[in-house]
Amino acid sequence: MHRVDRRGFLGLAGAGAGLLALPGLSMALQQATSPYRRPKLKITDVKTAYVGAHGPQLHVRIYTDQGLIGQGEATDAAVGGAALIAGWRRFLIGQDPLNVEAIWERIRTMGIFSGAQGGQFTTALSGLEIALWDLTGKAVGLPVYQLLGGKVRNRIRVYCDSANHHPDDPKAKEKLKEIEEAGFTALKIDIDEFGDPNRFDRVNWTASNGEIDRMVKEVAFVRESVGKRVDLAVDMHGRYDATTGKRVAIELEPFKLLFLEEPVPPENVDAMRDIRQSTKTPICCGENLFMRHGFREVLEKRAADIIMPDLQKCGGLLEGRKIADMAHTYYVPVAPHCVVSPIGYMASCHVCAAVPNFLVLEWHWITRLQAWKDFVNEGDIIEKGWVTVTDRPGIGVEMNDAAARKLVLRGTKWFDEA
Repeated sequence: MHRVDRRGFLGLAGAGAGLLALPGLSMALQQATSPYRRPKLKITDVKTAYVGAHGPQLHVRIYTDQGLIGQGEATDAAVGGAALIAGWRRFLIGQDPLNVEAIWERIRTMGIFSGAQGGQFTTALSGLEIALWDLTGKAVGLPVYQLLGGKVRNRIRVYCDSANHHPDDPKAKEKLKEIEEAGFTALKIDIDEFGDPNRFDRVNWTASNGEIDRMVKEVAFVRESVGKRVDLAVDMHGRYDATTGKRVAIELEPFKLLFLEEPVPPENVDAMRDIRQSTKTPICCGENLFMRHGFREVLEKRAADIIMPDLQKCGGLLEGRKIADMAHTYYVPVAPHCVVSPIGYMASCHVCAAVPNFLVLEWHWITRLQAWKDFVNEGDIIEKGWVTVTDRPGIGVEMNDAAARKLVLRGTKWFDEA
């Protein structure tokens, strides 16, 4: 990329109120960099594909008249996202993709009566926004973290989400040791079980004494199976009621957890706050909250010790940065939920690199390790439990289509299929 001289740099710096003044950023970068000296980069098409990994994940590609392609990813509420993005296509074609926030806000406000407050709408918009950032970074020759204000750390700490927590599983202890030996300094287990024989009601999730004893036994087993240097987090997936959540949080205090995740559903912030105030166990929530607005009450009411926005569905990378900044004013750390492919994962790492209050990032592909390694041309991006944030333009990793296409969701079409 062409160097920017001192005068060009000063012009760039003064173009807007900081890097996040995106219309000004777009104009300044296109004037001060090569080959984009004039604002001629235009969106020509947007396409999607579904991949089945940790549930359905929606991949988004944005095409331009200069041949550059941006890629993004959405998860969880991704089903239905392809149709939403197809509906936005008419608006997107011809737009300057460097105006990321302007595009994001226009689509959000257009959808105010179509569910733009969360769910599938915001999830699809997240995947699109990530693709726009990838495209912007490629256009100006900068990694996404630089566009988000620069990085405060080079490496991202990763925790491994593991299913190896049953004391009666003869291979569990060995597999937990393998996670530790691979260099992970934190891991997470799930203690909600539909098939627990101690459950007396298939609908009501009030845990019996037997269920709680089983949970405590599993946590104790994992804690004893790995070294003290490995932090342990526990997930309840928001399935239980407040009575159970409070009891479990108190029972798990001796294990000094990294956090207890969503002991109750996310809808009632007061119930979450009640649990947090009743225990020394750090409470974490937020994977099912959307945009800054979804986190406002949690932070204002001190309902969580740690928040975990999912950047592939909460609104995207810049929105994730804004959520983290809002949490930072309450001295609350951020541990993003992340179950996506290396495309979305590295995108999340750019945000984690840019925010001061990042704690740890989830990784959920231990049972799909070969698919993880093959998914992008760069290979395995995790080394000894850490990700080194790439300095390549955009997100910095590129999909290996041949490998990723093997995971295409049955009944859906790949990007270039008619």
